[in-house]
Amino acid sequence: MEIKSVEALTDVHLAHILTYLRLSNCKLGMLINFNTLYFKNGVKRVINGNL
Repeated sequence: MEIKSVEALTDVHLAHILTYLRLSNCKLGMLINFNTLYFKNGVKRVINGNL
């Protein structure tokens, strides 16, 4: 789980969480941005490989 408070999530944030998932041998992660009007707009599910 990666928690951010930025104006917008970029490809750099996605690359960070994918690196963390690969190093920890995890398949599923969450990228959460708290700087949005609605919480659901700031949540992104990230998959490393195939589930």
